[in-house]
Amino acid sequence: MHFKNQTGENDMQGLESITACCNAHACPILPAELLSKHTTFRIGGACQAMVQIANREGLQAILQCCQEQHLPWVVLGNGSNILAADEGYHGIVLQLGRAFSNVRQLDETTLFCEAGATLSAVGKIALEACLTGMECLAGIPGTIGGAVYMNAGAYGGEMKDVVRSVEYLDETGAFRTATPEELQFSYRHSMFSGTKKIVTGVTLQLQAGKYADIREEMQKLKNQRVAKQPLELPSAGSTFKRPVGSYASFLIDQCGLKGASVGDAQVSVKHAGFVVNTGHATCRDVLELCDFVIETVKEKTGYCLELEPVILK
Repeated sequence: MHFKNQTGENDMQGLESITACCNAHACPILPAELLSKHTTFRIGGACQAMVQIANREGLQAILQCCQEQHLPWVVLGNGSNILAADEGYHGIVLQLGRAFSNVRQLDETTLFCEAGATLSAVGKIALEACLTGMECLAGIPGTIGGAVYMNAGAYGGEMKDVVRSVEYLDETGAFRTATPEELQFSYRHSMFSGTKKIVTGVTLQLQAGKYADIREEMQKLKNQRVAKQPLELPSAGSTFKRPVGSYASFLIDQCGLKGASVGDAQVSVKHAGFVVNTGHATCRDVLELCDFVIETVKEKTGYCLELEPVILK
């Protein structure tokens, strides 16, 4: 569901209706909330309002209210794969966070995770239950819902390897369940990509393992991340998708672009696949730098790089 922006009096009426709906369903609302406070890039202006979804009924009611008031909306998880515009977002940002972060074990090898649960939290619970399969995903700084949306992956594993089913809210406001066959997983893509369907819960199929082995693998991958990735600086993770036949970081490094910068946006000197915020980078800085990287790599290698983060504007 996409809606045209409203201005002036209609804006105020729409926000008043959303506020009343939020109050009725115990969902906190933050008017004019800065997106820079909710994205790992630490970039982005204010949204019209941010709603912290507290329950399934509240989610349904608030979406219906947005539709009735012709207010655009978007769902935000941990903000780890988002580049928000300097001008902000003229609409309602729905955050599935702490209230949507429960994880429970269904049987010996299956976990049900609400969409707001972080991958790190799910990884810890899997470890404690001696379940293997989450080791390569647990270090990704996102939520389980966001990870399903983009079929997140790292170190040879992807969400598609462990997802048994996904609960979601469709465009009509009805809760549905999708099987692995219906999820259409591919590289950084799922059936949810580019749609207004909202992931609300994920059932993971893991395997029994040994606590010591799982912990050792998680620590090994954590050490690799710390050693190779610029985790000390704000970013949106890997900035470019992997092109067929090569790796973005290799191509960027090959073109001598490590350290290239626009304002406070910089191609990391530690890992060329990351664009980082070294201070007060703007969205405009990041996009200008990414355009320069894409043009240079295309000119020198023939490869066409694509941005991985979602641009929120």
